[in-house]
Amino acid sequence: MDKPLLEVTGLKKHFPIRGGLLRREVGAVKAVDGVDLTIGRGETVAIVGESGCGKSTTGRSILRLEPPTAGEVVFNDEKLGPVHVESADNKTMRQIRPKMQIMFQDPFSSLDSRMTVGRVIAEPMVINKTASGKQLKDRVAELLRLVGMRPEHASRYPHAFSGGQRQRIGIARAISLNPDLIVCDEPVSALDVSVQAQVLNLLEDLKTRLGLSMLFITHDLRVAAQVCGRVAVMQRGVIVEQGRTAEVFASPQHPYTQSLLDSIPGRHWLPPVSGAA
Repeated sequence: MDKPLLEVTGLKKHFPIRGGLLRREVGAVKAVDGVDLTIGRGETVAIVGESGCGKSTTGRSILRLEPPTAGEVVFNDEKLGPVHVESADNKTMRQIRPKMQIMFQDPFSSLDSRMTVGRVIAEPMVINKTASGKQLKDRVAELLRLVGMRPEHASRYPHAFSGGQRQRIGIARAISLNPDLIVCDEPVSALDVSVQAQVLNLLEDLKTRLGLSMLFITHDLRVAAQVCGRVAVMQRGVIVEQGRTAEVFASPQHPYTQSLLDSIPGRHWLPPVSGAA
């Protein structure tokens, strides 16, 4: 298909403020206020900005984990064609959900501590009825190997693993249904620097191997420079600048982008302009 995998137009998410005895709506928090964004097939796009600027809410609204207040989110599926996620009915959402997955920020709270690792990874496949019995067990083992873990880890519980290993389990769960798009919501911010590099390298490898597209949400510009071909800079719910990562970081056009760059010592981490992908 010639169209981008994902087309977001005028996306808004406002949270009502209520007050008085009758709890009437007296205002709204404009967490996301008119975002336009596209993600091509096999492309990784970053949304960067300070905490509270609306990055995570944008990602969750795209997946309709948070119902958008306004705007369009079009997912161009090869079989279903253009799907308007923001207004799709339940039947269409059940068809499109496996194609759009998410990795959460905190590897400690995003996994159910009462479930074994095998059950955590298998749950999406059980719910969507894509595998069962021995096929399901073999698929879980395959996914564990794919993220650099051993099949025998399936019988253990999440508390037995480090933060980096838990995030690998989260990755295995996210790719279990062979999605086209993964929203990575600050996937390495809770990890040590050395472990961050390992997880980022794993995501890059899986992107190439599985043909994934990614929306990478991060406050760390160095992470965006390492893994993302394009970047969108968000301030107070609005994207103030976007373009190829190397070009935006080499020559920022908006004062907010410049202030984000100035907050990081040195320039050795900046990608070369000719190397942007």
